[in-house]
Amino acid sequence: MLITAAVAALPILTLLLIMGGVAKLISAGDDARQGALNRLGPAVLVPERFRRAAMLCCALGEFALVAGQLVADLAVARWLTVVFFTISTYVLWDLRRRRPDVGCGCFGEVSSAPVGLRSVARTAVLAVLAAVVATTDVGPAEALSRASWTAAAWAACGLALLLSLSPEVEETFSRLRHRAPCEERSIPAGRALSRLRSSTEWRAHADVLESDEPFDSWRELCWRFLAFPGRGGTEVVFAVYLSGRRPAVRVAVVGQDGTLVQPIQESIAVSA
Repeated sequence: MLITAAVAALPILTLLLIMGGVAKLISAGDDARQGALNRLGPAVLVPERFRRAAMLCCALGEFALVAGQLVADLAVARWLTVVFFTISTYVLWDLRRRRPDVGCGCFGEVSSAPVGLRSVARTAVLAVLAAVVATTDVGPAEALSRASWTAAAWAACGLALLLSLSPEVEETFSRLRHRAPCEERSIPAGRALSRLRSSTEWRAHADVLESDEPFDSWRELCWRFLAFPGRGGTEVVFAVYLSGRRPAVRVAVVGQDGTLVQPIQESIAVSA
């Protein structure tokens, strides 16, 4: 059973590593949209002048893992893939906590949506799949010789799980429907307010608001910020992501002196 799972996992890992590497190369090489690197995971972790190089190195690393597993058939390459996805899981978790405004960059610029639990869970699943391949030491030759309908069914289930954990699917359909990235689309401020009022964060902070109407509102890329007067002279600032069926909503409470009274919290709007 474990061998069958490894046979199913190997093509999945190969496909996603190639897709991720190609997407990162495209994003890093698009001179017209270099500003996108300022909000993608692999890039925001390094100084600005090194962000393009970091994206390129990440892409080349993914290609090297594919070559090591498929061309050279090296066991060390399979274990390095486990290390790669394990570290990526930790980095995304830390990025979600420290920089809630940026995307994971897993598939280049299309992964610009804020890092959520789905993206973290997807990378963790990939780490598990890589561990299954490494522990069984299944290479390309053995995967071909052991191919079966059972392995194909396992692979289909694995792909379905990964697709359900991929916010890029919704973002891609949204871009195709609107024919423009979220940050370039004209979205009424009232829609963001409606999404905010359907979120758990709005209900959790409704009792500390002195007014249901914002006294200030502004937009930054694909985020709409709405500031409300709070009790005790505080300001409650909500940030609503403007793309997706269940957009992310974050909130921070700021004191009179500008200090953060309450750490940034996140929820998901019930509906768009």
